[in-house]
Amino acid sequence: MTDILLMTTPVPDEYKIVKNLGLITGVTCRTRGMGGKFVAGFQAMAGGEVSAFTSEMEKARYQALDRMKEKAIELGANAVAGIDVETSDVFRGGATLVCATGTALVLETRK
Repeated sequence: MTDILLMTTPVPDEYKIVKNLGLITGVTCRTRGMGGKFVAGFQAMAGGEVSAFTSEMEKARYQALDRMKEKAIELGANAVAGIDVETSDVFRGGATLVCATGTALVLETRK
């Protein structure tokens, strides 16, 4: 996949915006499978981090960001600014929705 600049911040001063391609979003929804729930149940009894869920959430976050990047590249962007990643439980906690949103831009380095 083509590498593009991803930022949670506005555009840094060393770049100028050539074109604003608009809002883009990458979404994924993950269920907590029976195996994960089983392992998490044991970890929850012991206390501390539930690594089975942490690992799945990390995968979901990267997948949502990758999907957002793909859309940006399709539009001709070389950067995405103002990225925000949000999560929400759906299906009464049976699944988690992860959404990455940002503004697709074409940037140039200031001379």
